[in-house]
Formats: sequence, structure tokens, C-alpha cells
Amino acid sequence: MIDDPRLRPATPEEIAESLSFALRYDGRKRVHHADEAMARITAERLVRHLERSGYVLMRRPEGPAPSTSPHHRRP
Repeated sequence: MIDDPRLRPATPEEIAESLSFALRYDGRKRVHHADEAMARITAERLVRHLERSGYVLMRRPEGPAPSTSPHHRRP
């Protein structure tokens, strides 16, 4: 296990959203063999199964939003 104090357990909603996205897209390309409703239903069932099986998925905090400014910031 990675010892990173910034990690926190992912919520069931976050896991379902990620799984649903993975079922609808291949990278950034939309796949048309799984519609949004079916992807959501499948993702939610997978999340319930993972929870019952004792899985805990961890998530890093959100990173800063990308800047479109041509000026570079100093840390």
C-alpha cells in the first residue's frame, strides 16, 4: 500500500463515475456500444460488488486547474 497522507477513500459516487466514464470512452474517444444509462447501471453494480467484497479504493486530492495563461507562475 502506498503511504501517502494525501490519499483518502474514494466515495462510491466517485468510483461509479470513473467506471461509467471508462465504459463510455476509450481514452477521449467516445465508444458507441455502451450508452450512458447502461454504463451508469453497470458501474453502480460494480461499485456495490466491490464494497461487499471489502475493496477500498483510494483517491489523491484534486490537482490545480490547468492555466491557459501564457505567463508562467513561479512556485
